[in-house]
Amino acid sequence: MAPRLGDVESNLTRHLRFIETARKKGAELVVFPELSLTGYTLMDLVPEVAIDLSKSPVMDKLRSASRGVDVVFGFMAETSKGIFHNAAAYLSGGEIVHLHRKVFLPTGGMFDEAKFFARGRDFAAFDTRFGRAGVMICRDFLSLASSYLLFAGGAEVIIVISAAPGRGMSEEPGFATTRMWELMGEAVSFFCTSFVIYCNRVGFEDGKVFAGGSFVFSPSGKPLLKAPETGEELAIVDLDLSEIRRARQRWTFKRDDLPELIYHSLGRVVRGNED
Repeated sequence: MAPRLGDVESNLTRHLRFIETARKKGAELVVFPELSLTGYTLMDLVPEVAIDLSKSPVMDKLRSASRGVDVVFGFMAETSKGIFHNAAAYLSGGEIVHLHRKVFLPTGGMFDEAKFFARGRDFAAFDTRFGRAGVMICRDFLSLASSYLLFAGGAEVIIVISAAPGRGMSEEPGFATTRMWELMGEAVSFFCTSFVIYCNRVGFEDGKVFAGGSFVFSPSGKPLLKAPETGEELAIVDLDLSEIRRARQRWTFKRDDLPELIYHSLGRVVRGNED
């Protein structure tokens, strides 16, 4: 999707249209990219497009749409007065099942998110009708710890929504940076023995080109879907959830995980850094 910058009503209409089309095609889960309701380069527009979850008609319409199909989308959340988060919501059955606030806010080069957004503080897996899931937003995915925390929490489906720009050229068709995201998707899906769904936006905004190239990997690290890098598209893929069991029987990373060891070891690292 290529959201229109600052135009929440227009983007909402397009969300509802995509959701209805996907539902008619038999989809059970629809995933939109990062800040899909608002566009990415918001800067001073942040307070104008932010949503208060407790009293937003926009959220009410999306919750209603989720009665027919689960929905993940990106938006600007005002979590308390004047505090804004780059957020993702998982909706199902007319309810907000999970809210994730972006933790790792890029501030280098073309990025300046920490100037406008508050930082999230947690990665948590949650229950859905498909099993345990976890959500990340863009730069969150490039931290190994983020994926591990969802894996340790029991996530079987890891959903990443993104607004990653395209930069550099490669020997293969497309942007050089696209391969970085795909490598992460392949590695995380294999070592977490989980499905990885990565949805990136397309289009141009404020002089930036976004790289598209959404993808899905199986729990054994096999590519199941690669969407185009340009142009909006409703891409549909069937996930066989029994693959999770087969992958975890073959590769025993989950069985042999020792989160308590990592907890104690990290505690020592943090205490050492404080010294």
